[in-house]
Amino acid sequence: MSFITRLAAATIVSLSTALPATAQDGTFNISVGFVSSDPVPDPRAEYNGWMSNQTGVTETLMGIDYDLNLYPRLAENIDQSGPTTWRVTLREGLTFHDGTPVTAQSVVDAITPISVEDHPGYNARIANLLDLASMSTDGDNVIIFETTSPNAAFPWTLSEPGIAILGAASDNFPINATGPYVFQEAIPDQLYRVAANSDYRLGAPGFEEIRVVGIPDPGASALAFEAGEVDMVINYPETDFARIQETGALGFAAPTARLYFYTVNAASGPMANPLIRRAVSAAIDRDGIVQAALSGVGGVPAGTVYPKGMGWAADIDPVYDPALAEELLVEAGAVKEGGAWMLDGAPLEIRIVTYSSRAALPPTAELTQAFLQAIGVKATISVGEYGASNDAIAAGDADMFLQAWVTTPQGDPGAVLEELLSSTGGSNAGGYNNPELDQLLADGRTTFEQAGREAIYDQVQQIIATDAAMIPVFHVSQTNVARAGLTGYAVHPTETYWITHETKLTE
Repeated sequence: MSFITRLAAATIVSLSTALPATAQDGTFNISVGFVSSDPVPDPRAEYNGWMSNQTGVTETLMGIDYDLNLYPRLAENIDQSGPTTWRVTLREGLTFHDGTPVTAQSVVDAITPISVEDHPGYNARIANLLDLASMSTDGDNVIIFETTSPNAAFPWTLSEPGIAILGAASDNFPINATGPYVFQEAIPDQLYRVAANSDYRLGAPGFEEIRVVGIPDPGASALAFEAGEVDMVINYPETDFARIQETGALGFAAPTARLYFYTVNAASGPMANPLIRRAVSAAIDRDGIVQAALSGVGGVPAGTVYPKGMGWAADIDPVYDPALAEELLVEAGAVKEGGAWMLDGAPLEIRIVTYSSRAALPPTAELTQAFLQAIGVKATISVGEYGASNDAIAAGDADMFLQAWVTTPQGDPGAVLEELLSSTGGSNAGGYNNPELDQLLADGRTTFEQAGREAIYDQVQQIIATDAAMIPVFHVSQTNVARAGLTGYAVHPTETYWITHETKLTE
């Protein structure tokens, strides 16, 4: 038995308390890379809202459809009554899981803690997106949002899963929301369990219970599926995707807005030089990585941040040109000696870090290493946890951090780039600082006319490409598998929607 097989088997055994021996009638078991370490994951904190939104527990005022269009969800409509003023009218007859009505005041009460630092629902990332000066009510069904500055992305922001509309918590309803499923329990790092809300306004849900189990190793989740321990795997290993469908399993693959990219250490080391960043980018054969790492399942080499065909993407094609890469290295002052590049009298070495919870990450890093070594640049790889990799790049102990983000989780282009590349961005671990880019990102928030916003984000993407502020590698199609008979499910481009009241198993 190989090491990876033993590891996978051990992972399944360790989850025996969380998983039934076989799939049970009325219960649907889903495997994902991780679940929260909090026994009651407040949907507003960190990224907990993704899981509660995906499992049908929480709902937001606005939503994003499968074509990345914005639509009213718990809201009936949203109107802008001034440069910084938005009026949201709620649908009639909404209730929380405990039966109490959803009112304008309860929406204010749900959103307020996001900006309160000592509250469990505090979330600096979302508070920055909202940029609220105040909230007030106009009767029972209208909320008035006042932002501190004009913000064209505000309606889109209200689709952020972390802005979940919650009622007062209780022992019976620790997450008191509005969706087709009701939160039951969470076993930290192992299980997230929900049960049907029989009173859901749009109709009875298709399952009595949904259990989401965290299996960090993709190979272990594949084995769990074949053993009948789980009914669905989110992000099934691409290398096995074609084969597993031959067993009768359903395969779901569709393009998403998730980008695999390198954060670069722009503050220290060799990648602080934009010429070297551009050289590294030109040395990467993105098409080769897509074919090898994704096994032909799906993925598009990325020249820019947003995938073509999903809006906002500038007309920037990926560049693979090893000769150009070497020219840029010379321009940066590097010298090639004996087939290896030297910089300032020492071997040029690129330290790559990544994590393993997404199956395509380690092989993508390995292929990047091979492409760099093909032109004489030494590269090393360290695979660990996400947090450790992020800390390494922030501390200057790594030069490139390979990660995978959805670039338009709210359908709007600005939020993720502000987070990753603004000089004050909360996830700008590489320390990139460009005042021109900062200003354009600010302009994107305050420009309301669509053509004007498109022009701004085209400029943003041109700067990213020219300066190699980050290095896009590919846009991926999510590959999920499920038991035969699953209906009412499709891959959502933002990846933040899984289960609706219509999702069910049929014979």
